[in-house]
Amino acid sequence: MSFAVGFLAGVLYWLMGVHSPAPPWISLVGLLGILVGEYAVRTLLDRRRRRGTPTTAA
Repeated sequence: MSFAVGFLAGVLYWLMGVHSPAPPWISLVGLLGILVGEYAVRTLLDRRRRRGTPTTAA
């Protein structure tokens, strides 16, 4: 789905005669930021859930 939306955006840019808003390397850095942010939020939520769950000692 992401590829399709990106492709559609590329077609719209081409139809309007607009160049990509960012060089490819900046776009890749942005994608890396998205991945790191997603991982960080998932990790923080996981830790928070673990704290709320009581553990039993054997």
